[in-house]
Amino acid sequence: MSGDVHVRFREHPEGRFLRVTRLVVLARYVSPQLEGWIEQKLEGWMGLKLNREKTQVVKLNTEGAHLEFLGYTFRYERDRFGRERQYLNVTVSKKALKRARARLHEMTDHRMCYVAPPQLVGRLNRYLRGWANYFGYGYPRHAFRSINAYVRTRLTQHLPRRSQRRFRRAPGVSFYAHFQRLGLVLL
Repeated sequence: MSGDVHVRFREHPEGRFLRVTRLVVLARYVSPQLEGWIEQKLEGWMGLKLNREKTQVVKLNTEGAHLEFLGYTFRYERDRFGRERQYLNVTVSKKALKRARARLHEMTDHRMCYVAPPQLVGRLNRYLRGWANYFGYGYPRHAFRSINAYVRTRLTQHLPRRSQRRFRRAPGVSFYAHFQRLGLVLL
């Protein structure tokens, strides 16, 4: 190895260091020497304690292997055009999508019927922009489409709950156009 591993720690106000919970090391080939060097650096030089039960080596080039880390799923997939090579696909993990849907469900819950649609769309836009900024790396198109469809469905369900009178769109205006007029962000 040509250089040392640099890890930045945030110091606790009392002078103690906070613990590192996850660390991923990417390597083309994992040899016993490399494993020993990493363990020596982490335990000896940095003074960290490795959890041997949770420590694992994932070989992404094997069939069906994937790594989930910080809301992303990393895996090798075959080429879309039938060529012999594989490429590393980085997508939003299923767990992150589930958490996003739960948060959006909470924001458009039946208990939020008192929130005016422009205010609700403003809150949703703030959340969606932040979510899209974080998960914009890799290939997020399918996840973004899924979230867009979910938000439109939830808003379509939310509008009739707002009053005792039935919600009526303007003649000839779809829900999609109505949400665009309100300023809903699409990912």
